[in-house]
Amino acid sequence: MSGQPIIRAFFDEPTNTVSYLVADPATKKAAIIDPVFDYDHNSGTVDTRSVEAMLKAAEEACYTVEWALETHAHADHLSGAPYIKAKTGAKIGIGEHIRDVQKIFRPIFNATDLNPDGRDFDHLFRDGERFTIGGLNVEVLHTPGHTPADISYKVEDAVFVGDTMFMPDYGTARADFPGGNAHQLYRSIRRLTALPPETRLFICHDYKAPGRDTYAWETTVAEQRERNVHVKAGVTEGEFVAMRTARDAKLAAPRLLLPSIQTNIRAGKFPPAEANGVRYLMIPVKMKGGAEEVV
Repeated sequence: MSGQPIIRAFFDEPTNTVSYLVADPATKKAAIIDPVFDYDHNSGTVDTRSVEAMLKAAEEACYTVEWALETHAHADHLSGAPYIKAKTGAKIGIGEHIRDVQKIFRPIFNATDLNPDGRDFDHLFRDGERFTIGGLNVEVLHTPGHTPADISYKVEDAVFVGDTMFMPDYGTARADFPGGNAHQLYRSIRRLTALPPETRLFICHDYKAPGRDTYAWETTVAEQRERNVHVKAGVTEGEFVAMRTARDAKLAAPRLLLPSIQTNIRAGKFPPAEANGVRYLMIPVKMKGGAEEVV
């Protein structure tokens, strides 16, 4: 019988992101889920302190990091997966529908260097695929809606749900990004909440719900069924879609949306260097009113 994973969470407050170091205690094999690169948008500089903290923890525990796993192409932080791969030889994995996301965003950023077939990643997981982290059994669940490519990783009794839903008192992820779909999001959440009630769910973001003073990122299927403020048991698909659509219409774009997406669809790599040896991030400019006439 397989054992239970050792799970250590690392919280990046600037992006409200939770990354996870998941290890098999028997074999010391490990995976890092949703790692963060520390990107300062004002200066255009990148630091590695968050991924270094995770790698240091793995080294101190004598873990061998085999995987850098992404739940999706994040829109709020840059992925640290390439750095982990460079330092450990770990493979970068993501859901196979990343190809759909690449096809959506390739023309937006004029990313002519990008082959929209997912080849920048080492492995594209399909729904229902199984693999192991040491002796730990992992099942991949395709949970689209937030984006077309979202997947959740079920590691024994623990599920890493990415942005599909948040803590019960905060609710669910937005579904208004290109390719997002509130109907799909509802069905993905219902797939997750159909798991046994004691199943542990690990959340990728937390923003402190009103009235809560501390960050939190671990809950259970039972708690989500009973208390999720957006999608607890009894909420119909129509009710959820109406709520989600109205709520999303009022949300601003994430601060790091443009830098994040164009790197994360490249498996965390920056665009190729220009002739001067410098790498640049693309910021598409949308003209409104008569702005075209004066620029």
